Amino acid sequence: MNTPQHWDEIYRTKAPDQMSWYAAHLDASLDLIESASLSRRAAIIDIGGGESTLVDDLLVRGYKNVTVLDISQAAIDSSKERVGRSTERVQWITADVSTIEFDLASFDLWHDRAVFHFLTSSNDRATYVRQVARALKPGGHLILGTFGLDGPARCSGLSVVRYDATSLLDEFGERFQLVKSIEEQHRTPFGTIQPFLYCHFRHQQPFL
Repeated sequence: MNTPQHWDEIYRTKAPDQMSWYAAHLDASLDLIESASLSRRAAIIDIGGGESTLVDDLLVRGYKNVTVLDISQAAIDSSKERVGRSTERVQWITADVSTIEFDLASFDLWHDRAVFHFLTSSNDRATYVRQVARALKPGGHLILGTFGLDGPARCSGLSVVRYDATSLLDEFGERFQLVKSIEEQHRTPFGTIQPFLYCHFRHQQPFL
């Protein structure tokens, strides 16, 4: 089940570089974030940040308003330990992205690498889209990474949904404009290849 207990167990029993999605640096995400040309004071949230080093790299690049959200407290604790003295420069949230109540128009950029593709229910996906539409400022940026059409059908014991740029845009509807999509052949720590899709969307309409 896609629950805090499920993910806590994974993060407590495996080292970061034993996870199939592990990468030392999220280069595709970082390139897309930089392409948004945001102020270093822009509000950025990383959904499902887990033990990702994205927060480290954002801090090194001078971003000053970074939030990391994950459903697993174990993952948050691990990242805090890794970040060390800089942990106070980050807002850390342990929560389920589908149920947390964000303030309206809180963020300039919403980043998610490998959370959305775990939402196999259309209702769960619709809830997620509403969350993004509410939390992003009009004109804000959504950067979403999912398994591509040739990616695995399961990950961490859970089923996933695979996407191309068209099907991902269909999920988000007319509120969002597709700016760019790129494909990445992610090499796992075990030497296998996972096709990833990254899409950069622009939030076109205010939440009503």
